[in-house]
Amino acid sequence: MARSNRREAGRRRLAMRLPQMRKLIMAACDPLQLELFEAYQMAVEARDAVQRQRCNPNLVREYDETCFEIEQHVIRAIREPAFA
Repeated sequence: MARSNRREAGRRRLAMRLPQMRKLIMAACDPLQLELFEAYQMAVEARDAVQRQRCNPNLVREYDETCFEIEQHVIRAIREPAFA
């Protein structure tokens, strides 16, 4: 998936995952926020691939934690632009 496609896919996933911030996420244009969207999409893709293999539940849990941490970074970056 191309970088810009990953960013937009990550943006849409985060908008669904964080409905209270949907409008802000969809309007975001700060480069760090866009990087977080891309990182989120990559983490979700990796988690889903590992989950499909059904061989390492600890790795799935790790990716779940990574996704959650990125969500928290996005929330901070949207609420506190100085954080970004």
